Amino acid sequence: MSPDDSDNSVPTFFPHSESSPFWISGQMNLVYQGHPSFPSPYQGPHSLLPVSETALSRVFTLYTGWQTSSCTELLLDVESAGGKGISNAFGLAGYSNLDVVRNPALGATPYIARGIFHAVFALGSDRSPAERGPLSLFTSLPTRRLEFRVGRFSLVDFFDNNSAGSDSHLQFLNWTVDSNGGYDYAADTRGYTVGAMFDFEDKNWGLRFAETLMPRVANGIAFQWNLERARAENIELELRPRLVPERPSAFRLLSYINHANMGDYRTAIQQFENGQTAVPDVTNHPLQSNIKYGFGANALQGITGWLSGFARFGWNEGRHESFVYTEANQSVSFGAVAHGKRWRRRFDRAGLAFTGNAISGDHRRYLQLGGIGFLLGDGNLTYGREKIVEGFYSAQVWRGAFLSFDLQRVNNPGFNQARGPVIIPGLRLHLEL
Repeated sequence: MSPDDSDNSVPTFFPHSESSPFWISGQMNLVYQGHPSFPSPYQGPHSLLPVSETALSRVFTLYTGWQTSSCTELLLDVESAGGKGISNAFGLAGYSNLDVVRNPALGATPYIARGIFHAVFALGSDRSPAERGPLSLFTSLPTRRLEFRVGRFSLVDFFDNNSAGSDSHLQFLNWTVDSNGGYDYAADTRGYTVGAMFDFEDKNWGLRFAETLMPRVANGIAFQWNLERARAENIELELRPRLVPERPSAFRLLSYINHANMGDYRTAIQQFENGQTAVPDVTNHPLQSNIKYGFGANALQGITGWLSGFARFGWNEGRHESFVYTEANQSVSFGAVAHGKRWRRRFDRAGLAFTGNAISGDHRRYLQLGGIGFLLGDGNLTYGREKIVEGFYSAQVWRGAFLSFDLQRVNNPGFNQARGPVIIPGLRLHLEL
């Protein structure tokens, strides 16, 4: 894929070779967030807590790679995600910290985040420069090419990318700003999956497809390896026109289909109304394979040499349970990021974004009757769109050290007009090694 922004490099503590076949680097990301008490006439088992609280999350990643030939490479990353988020990641569809693992019981034991075999097949003689980094060691790539990846990776490493709004380490922190809230992309609890991906790239456009595994249960850590029972197909078309001279533009159209052991909100409601369950329970069903599908659109436009704007829209069918990413059936977000070179701070960034999330009629009725999702469950619901405004400033302190201040305001947390609003300030320390 071609980068959205040619001035997107990040300084590191240690220099990295442009010619060695081997790569080693690291990142550390610490996020401290909290919120004061906020109005809440009631709360349930999966609510954002209304009392004042703070939390510290931490993610450490070691990136390694070996460029085995001029067109193949092996990548292996080891990661540790520890600490926790406010309310243990419950109570918000647009949760405030993308680094938080949605199951704090997993602890900080290191795990393999990525293990990828990557091959590039040239379809022409022209080549374009490429920025070397943890996800690819090549310093140039054929302009017209086919790329193949297989192994363990995160789908949002390659799908729904946006250089102005996809980086929780140096930009926004909110789940539905950094990613499409309607994209229930295949992943385990930590955000990774196993699969194969094909990516065709030409000068001004690209098309990518991935077939990946789904977890056995919603927000689960274990995969279903039987593809007849569960799997996910993802396809994305990317267009890179030059609408404004010397300003990057990118437009992405996404579609996905998840096959998994998913429950049905309408069936869960009927079971409750028939007296079969004490409250609606979307997990109360035999082993089955249902389909959940959705669409997304993603746009980036360079406005000036130091300011870029972005927008996302996502939708998924809302009858079957939210299974992997977050409990939203529709999401709209837009914002802008300014580069510090405008005020002579080249590696600083500042941004402001808005996101609005919604759920389907079946989903809201399920929550209103006391149903519990893997992230939401106030015990009742006075429905309203979840509306979030986020702003940040990220400052380079020294070499690869960055300190950021982040502020979020959430109206109708968990789609509930009876609760909130809530203000969530945060501090982030990021180290690029």
